[in-house]
Amino acid sequence: MVIVYRKEHFNAAHKLYNPQWSKEKNVEVFGPCANENWHGHNFELIVGVKGRPDPETGFVIDLKLLSNLIKNEILEKVDHKNLNLDVPFMTGKMASCENLIIEFWKILETKILDIAPNARLHHLRLFETPRNFVDYYGD
Repeated sequence: MVIVYRKEHFNAAHKLYNPQWSKEKNVEVFGPCANENWHGHNFELIVGVKGRPDPETGFVIDLKLLSNLIKNEILEKVDHKNLNLDVPFMTGKMASCENLIIEFWKILETKILDIAPNARLHHLRLFETPRNFVDYYGD
């Protein structure tokens, strides 16, 4: 089994804020991430796809096709957007990296099969900052 990775970049704003809580509790739990006027990040998304290399191409997945898939299905929807307000798949969800990466998985998992039937989504890593990131391997 071989795992190949593609790294992409996007910029987005968000706010961590639970409307069920007081402003004070939100600030206590989320700190500056609860800023009323939002805050932004330079995100990095790393997508890992596993499989056996195709005997004709040597590829697990064509990385150009994977890049196009990520750009069309993820980046165009989140880049330079407000994750809380502008991104339909985040409606009604806390705009945390944990929830965002789960939604990315849901979008990419089946679409990867369309471009590489013998490959599977293996791993997502989402950097919010150079020191803060989340990993997801599916349920």
